[in-house]
Amino acid sequence: MLILDGKEVSKVVRASLVPRVQSFKDLTGRPPQLTVVIVGDDKASHVYVQNKKKACEAVGMSSIVYELAGNTTQQELNNLLIQLNGNDGVDGILVQLPLPKHLNSEEVLEILDFAKDPDALTFKALGYFYAGKPVVSPCTPTGVMTILKHYGLSVEGKKAVVVGRSNIVGKPMAQLLTEANATVTVCHSKTPNLSEYTREADIVVVAAGKARFLGKEDFKKDAIVIDVGMHGSGQGGKLCGDVRFEELDGWVKAATPVPGGVGPMTITTLLQNTCLLAEKRAGTVYSSSLSK
Repeated sequence: MLILDGKEVSKVVRASLVPRVQSFKDLTGRPPQLTVVIVGDDKASHVYVQNKKKACEAVGMSSIVYELAGNTTQQELNNLLIQLNGNDGVDGILVQLPLPKHLNSEEVLEILDFAKDPDALTFKALGYFYAGKPVVSPCTPTGVMTILKHYGLSVEGKKAVVVGRSNIVGKPMAQLLTEANATVTVCHSKTPNLSEYTREADIVVVAAGKARFLGKEDFKKDAIVIDVGMHGSGQGGKLCGDVRFEELDGWVKAATPVPGGVGPMTITTLLQNTCLLAEKRAGTVYSSSLSK
């Protein structure tokens, strides 16, 4: 079984970002800048945010984190986003989800400037994306496509099943696979006899949000399995995904591990998207030939 190592792919992509960031800095006098807003004290969210900040700094980008109290009001959050929208030194704004229950994430997405939306979650950004004219594409699905391309795994003409229909992963994943000429079926929590669909697929992307949900018996021989899940409830309290990865060796053609699969590429794609938004706003175009 080929292990699709997201860490390794991420290293390659991030290395290519270093000269791109430097080129932008040379042209504008500053690095691309990602601002992250986090509300409350969710430990996992704070870990994710710090990982994003470190990743930015590692490629030469700037990152500022606004840590807001858990009792922050909707108006206070909205006012901060309006301020960041108008700050010309901010290229990307990421509001860490999930928000505390008293805050309305849809209201946040309505306020956020789509030209500074590196996650492609705002309604306008999604509209361009589904129209086939994306400003940037959603991070996790784009990261999945990058991994497949890195390992030379074509999806054209293949049967693909996406398990999950969220706006963050499932729906945009289906869109990108379709654009890459796969024949795509979207399954979800209300799909009866789920395994009947997954066992017919050449490629299965699992974003069900259920720890260790699918195993060897749910996939056909030589399938490609992409596990987007991330849970802290694995054996011995270790991180695990939606798939029982240890069952797949010797059965499927290729699979992503958890951790170390899709996760690193989600953050790397966030950096790529922020760079692209910065370049669009500044009217600069990066060419790798300029760095040679």
